[in-house]
Amino acid sequence: MPHHTFTLNSEYIELDKLLKLLAIASSGGAAKAMVAEGMVKVDGELEMRKTRKLRAGCMVEVAIDDGETIRIEGAAVG
Repeated sequence: MPHHTFTLNSEYIELDKLLKLLAIASSGGAAKAMVAEGMVKVDGELEMRKTRKLRAGCMVEVAIDDGETIRIEGAAVG
């Protein structure tokens, strides 16, 4: 199961944008379809909100192939 770490450079990132940015989805529309089809969990709970705001500490799981996980981290301060 591939694991990604995504470091925020702002307060949050929207779920569909994250999936597209990490090339887990080929486009924004594909990312929204993945969420609508129930293929995405956030912190262990099925997520149906396509633009869910993800903040530092969130864990995203995507049910494709062998599965993918994404840990959201905050930017280093200093």
